[in-house]
Amino acid sequence: MSHRLAFLGLGVMGYPMAGHLARAGHRLTVYNRSVEKAARWVGQFGGTAADSPAEAARDADIVMMCVGNDNDVRAVAVHENGALAGMRAGSILVDHTTASAEVARELSQAATAKGIEFLDAPVSGGQAGAENGKLTVMVGGNADAFARAEPVLATYARAVTLMGAAGAGQLTKMVNQICVAGVIQGLAEGLNFAQRAGLDPLRVLDVISKGAAQSWQMENRGKTMVADQFDFGFAVDWMRKDLAICLAEARSSGAALPVIALLDQFYARIQARGGGRWDTSSLIRLLRDD
Repeated sequence: MSHRLAFLGLGVMGYPMAGHLARAGHRLTVYNRSVEKAARWVGQFGGTAADSPAEAARDADIVMMCVGNDNDVRAVAVHENGALAGMRAGSILVDHTTASAEVARELSQAATAKGIEFLDAPVSGGQAGAENGKLTVMVGGNADAFARAEPVLATYARAVTLMGAAGAGQLTKMVNQICVAGVIQGLAEGLNFAQRAGLDPLRVLDVISKGAAQSWQMENRGKTMVADQFDFGFAVDWMRKDLAICLAEARSSGAALPVIALLDQFYARIQARGGGRWDTSSLIRLLRDD
């Protein structure tokens, strides 16, 4: 079924996600702070570009957004000319940004006051997952709204799962980032150990990837870590933003995150070396250089 949709934010994730929607036959209006990027998207996929989130969202059945952080979410959704200003009652706002559970609950309340449904729906899978339509989407919100939105979100996902009420999607994404950061550090330490012990690290990867140590990071980042290649992937700057969200939520809930607090400091050291845009697997640099 074709829907009238809006997509707000055409970054490395949003650009291909919106493209999947257009290729699926949906009628799409896009908005991006960079007018040139919005124009390029329209030239590639069709549809129309709007001058504001409110204009893009007007008459849309579902509005999806994927921006940078909590303040960006507020600016695009609730400020003057934000998405909620243009949306009609009964429509759905879906936020794919990795943000705090607090801002998700704020948006849910603001949307409800206007008769609009809200779903917080952060994604995992990175740029490659967005480009290949293989993202994992973790959703918080109303079950009826989820049922209406899920077939559309599935256009660029391999899994779309309702985790609970508003904020549950963001909390689940925090768990994801906590686990990912720990796995990366373990892989970095293991590979550094292998090299210093005189082992062939590629042969080590080939062997242990067939056993209990196997992970997405090992399969997709192990060889590039050995080759000292980091100019791609999920940036350290983005991971630090996500870990700050995790640590703030942990302070609020009383959860202990001692390893994540340490890894956040490690990533700060990477940033200090000019590696803010390196892939998160660059943690191994700290071990090699010390």
